[in-house]
Amino acid sequence: MANSVTNPTAAMLVIGDEILSGRTRDANMYHLAGRLTEHGIDLKEVRVVSDDAPAIIRAVQALSKGFDHVFTSGGIGPTHDDITADCIAEAFGDQIDVRPDAYDLLAAHYAQGGKEFNAARQRMARIPDSATLIDNPVSVAPGFSVQNVHVMAGVPSVFRAMVDSVLPRLTGGAPLLSETIQINRGEGDIAGPLGDLAAKFPEISIGSYPFHHEGVYGANIVLRGVDAEQLKRATTALTQTFPEDT
Repeated sequence: MANSVTNPTAAMLVIGDEILSGRTRDANMYHLAGRLTEHGIDLKEVRVVSDDAPAIIRAVQALSKGFDHVFTSGGIGPTHDDITADCIAEAFGDQIDVRPDAYDLLAAHYAQGGKEFNAARQRMARIPDSATLIDNPVSVAPGFSVQNVHVMAGVPSVFRAMVDSVLPRLTGGAPLLSETIQINRGEGDIAGPLGDLAAKFPEISIGSYPFHHEGVYGANIVLRGVDAEQLKRATTALTQTFPEDT
């Protein structure tokens, strides 16, 4: 989609064997995509990697170079397979150890709840030296940002809270607007006119999503853009192109 003003770009890296094995269904990508759209940051790529250190490091380095922002999900808990923090440190050549600021947050939290702040829980205070903490109002254990990579938990409620904490720090662009028009024709019938429409409105992204319901073939045409007037003009042109089918 060509815009006169280019929004910042983002990628997401989902980390965890449980996602790739099908044991857990990822809900965080859907949430992040919506929140970034509202904030004017374009999510361009999502990768899923296993709990494998070299794979995580390679993905972090590649995505960090390719996009303005990278959001990771998973692997910052208290267990032995929570290796994301160490991988982020290695990816950027940073040192990592228990950070006093993170330690104090967690120690106070567990003391208030009358729980032991044991060695496993202290692992969640291991943060790269150069990182900025991401607030976690749900369970206190912080996420963190290193350069343009924002490292967050995989638990959906915590992930959502961390997204809310980090987004105000980031400069966004124009929010992406959208309109959906249903056309009761098969894609083969509308492909040509849609191509002409896309050429006429290069600032607008036009996607076709076909359906078949009770013998009726059709497509939901989704128009997206950051300019409300351009979006309105393209939507009007679409309905005028298929007046009997919308």
